[in-house]
This record gives sequence, C-alpha cells and structure tokens, in this order.
Amino acid sequence: MNPARNLTRNFANPRAIRPAPDPVPPGARPEIFLQDVGDVPEERWVQQAENVAFLPLTFGVTQGYYVNLLRVRKSGVLSCHRHFGAVHAHVMKGRWFYLEHDWVATEGSFVMEAPGETHTLVVPDDVPEMITWFHVSAGYVYFEDGRISAYEDVFTKLQRAREHYEEHRLPQADLERLVR
Repeated sequence: MNPARNLTRNFANPRAIRPAPDPVPPGARPEIFLQDVGDVPEERWVQQAENVAFLPLTFGVTQGYYVNLLRVRKSGVLSCHRHFGAVHAHVMKGRWFYLEHDWVATEGSFVMEAPGETHTLVVPDDVPEMITWFHVSAGYVYFEDGRISAYEDVFTKLQRAREHYEEHRLPQADLERLVR
C-alpha cells in the first residue's frame, strides 16, 4: 500500500472525502482557532515593557510551554536571558539578531534555540516594528550585570496576561480558552 497515493486519490475526488467519525477523543480539549492574529485589536496585546508586547496564543500549563507573538515597536535590546528548554521562532515582520551570534533573523526566518543557550535579542535601529512567533518550552532567567534578575515561564506569562485582561476589561474567558 502506498499511503501518499491514497492521500492524492482522495483529493482527486472531493465527493469521496468524509470527515473523521470521532475527530476529538473523549476528555480532549477543543482546538484553539484564532482568526487573523496579525490584525487583532491593540488592547489584546499584553504590554511586557515599553515598546514590547506579546499576543498570547496558547498557554501549555500542563507541559510547561507557551506560544505567542512578540512585538517590538522600537529598536533596542531585550535583556540577556538563558533558556532552560528549546525555543522555536518564525519571524513574521521586521528583523532581529542576537549579540552572541553572527546571523540576522529576517522575515520568513526560522530559528530553533537550544536549551541552555544564553543570548541578547537586538532589534536594529532601522526596524520600526518586529513581530515574531515564539514557541517557548520551559522557562528562562534574565541577567543584569551578570546576575539573575528575573525569570519567566508559562505561569508568569499567564499571570501577566490575566492582569492585562483585567486592567483592560477584556473577557477572562477569552484568555482561559487558551490554557491547556
């Protein structure tokens, strides 16, 4: 049996395609579907620092990860930090680089950051806005003057988002449906 051939045969005859009989197993949470995440109201972006905000997409509290869009609206440096888990990123707009590497992540770039890596994200002066999709596993610590100054993980991101939603009178249910 050739699995690829079976797939193409089904697509050749749309009337032969049937939905799966049991698409969601018992006990599973429903999918998360967010339409037009590139065009959401400004109040949905959670302020993280001056000119830095994130748009929450998923909080995987049972597995210790989160997925968001990070937006930086002015050139500058995001603090030096060390990751405890892998990070996957896809640049959607603008560009950025790490002081510790010799490459530049431009629109369309994919980056996989290894656990244990320490780096400092820089958005160049001529970039008015950078937006990158990040899938962050585990947490990370920030450094200031060589010392740990703060940490971030799925729980701190979720707490910040909850506070933001409360402050802007956004429905907490919209945020809670992103929690897995």
